[in-house]
Amino acid sequence: MGTLLLIAAASLLIMRFHRDTGEVQTVDMNFTLCGVRGSQGCVIDGDTFMIGRRKIRLAGYNAPEMKGDCAAEVALARQSRDALRDWLNQGTFAMSGGDEPPFDQYGRELRSLTRGDDALADMMIERGLAQESGWGFERGGWCD
Repeated sequence: MGTLLLIAAASLLIMRFHRDTGEVQTVDMNFTLCGVRGSQGCVIDGDTFMIGRRKIRLAGYNAPEMKGDCAAEVALARQSRDALRDWLNQGTFAMSGGDEPPFDQYGRELRSLTRGDDALADMMIERGLAQESGWGFERGGWCD
């Protein structure tokens, strides 16, 4: 049990450290919900968005699924998606990973977003629109 807690704590520290260091890309553009024609940037759900053909999965949190297991999860997923869109549209933000970000098993760029000293992941978690992710964190529970 102690080893598991140590691994979880180390993973969380690494995720937070990664979020605050390294090369970044700055972004300043308008984002819509995906499906709107002519949009260069769009939001898929509360933790995934696109810039052109680039699909970006946000690190540090998990948002509820748009095709959730219950009505409460679907409703919260919409709120989370809309909150992400609103945050992206508040002005210039930084994406971790520079020009060569890591990718997940689905080919999505893995990025953390910040505006000044404020991390998007922290805001989404604090507002109850997402859960912290990483080793040692359980996923789901939106329908309890």
